[in-house]
Amino acid sequence: MQWRNSPERYGHLSVLIHWLVALTVYGMFGLGLWMVTLGYYDGWYHKAPELHKSIGMLVLLVMVIRVLWRFISPPPPPLASYTRLTRISAVAAHMLLYVLLFAILFSGYLISTADGKPISVFGLFDVPATISDFGAQADLAGTLHLWLAWGVVILSVLHGLAALKHHFIDKDVTLKRMLGKPSR
Repeated sequence: MQWRNSPERYGHLSVLIHWLVALTVYGMFGLGLWMVTLGYYDGWYHKAPELHKSIGMLVLLVMVIRVLWRFISPPPPPLASYTRLTRISAVAAHMLLYVLLFAILFSGYLISTADGKPISVFGLFDVPATISDFGAQADLAGTLHLWLAWGVVILSVLHGLAALKHHFIDKDVTLKRMLGKPSR
């Protein structure tokens, strides 16, 4: 089992983190859209946001690990068959996904701590409220959070479609490498 990335493929840790974050982000997107429709007397009115916040803080931790892992175990280099535009687009899309994900997490933190209270992560530990003003912070951060979430979903769908294009049209090993399979 290859945990570290190599020049031929992504290691199992990178693959695991990639798919774990992807599935969690889609789950959180659905949960977020659902929870804003709940009425005050719905049983999930208070539970859903607490679940959303706890998972969000864990995703933040995983994203920090993910960034550190990219330095410890760099990703495989681009394939020689990629055009200059493909290389630039891939780097730009990946960087934008990272920026959007961190911005979503930060805006969620600002929403959750606007009242000055810490975020309880499944009752295991608290993330302190360091920035709060009790007013417009939650509304502004909430609007930003929604638009950033839509942005990451749209960009990730395009990312997935690009991977499928590489696999089925270009018939290269881009998708296989991301699944942890060697490119040779």
